[in-house]
Amino acid sequence: MANITSDMVKRLREMTNAGILDCKKALEETDGDFEKSKEYLRKKGIMKADKVSGREAAEGILYSYIHHNNKLGVMLELNCNTDFVARTDEFRELAHKISLQIASMGARWVSRSDIPEEVTEKEREIYREQLKDSGKPEHVVGKILEGKIDAFYRDNTLLDQEYVFESGKTINDLIIELIAKTGENVKVSRFVRWTVGGDE
Repeated sequence: MANITSDMVKRLREMTNAGILDCKKALEETDGDFEKSKEYLRKKGIMKADKVSGREAAEGILYSYIHHNNKLGVMLELNCNTDFVARTDEFRELAHKISLQIASMGARWVSRSDIPEEVTEKEREIYREQLKDSGKPEHVVGKILEGKIDAFYRDNTLLDQEYVFESGKTINDLIIELIAKTGENVKVSRFVRWTVGGDE
């Protein structure tokens, strides 16, 4: 298994314009082979998805989900480029899957870029404090710290969360699959999760 470095991920990202996590996964799956990685991204529809991701997604739906006990609810805004796609069963099915994910896993933000810098810094401070007396070298502590921050992102951002009903697949993967199928930009704009008596 090849050691996938950040420089390799950066290079593949420059070649394909795909996301960092997608590039890393492609390189891991193909043992660091760049040509095979590009093919992997093409097959997954990720390169196609990236081409349409800049297009305005002003259409879409508001989707609501109320849990069977009537004590938890989700409101989601899922967008696309045209009303035609917004009315398809596949689009509504994706909205339903994402709403179940939000209900089950309680994401706090849509993506990493939505997390306020002060929140990330506070997490870093907590992890630094935990590692302060570990006795590990500074470069090792740095790697552990970044790993913990990455885990924090995966736990708290909807797009990075593993889909609760399919191991190894993220919510972003589900969205990319629909983008590849429809040729339209599909994105989660916002969501709210309520619980009875809660403060969400």
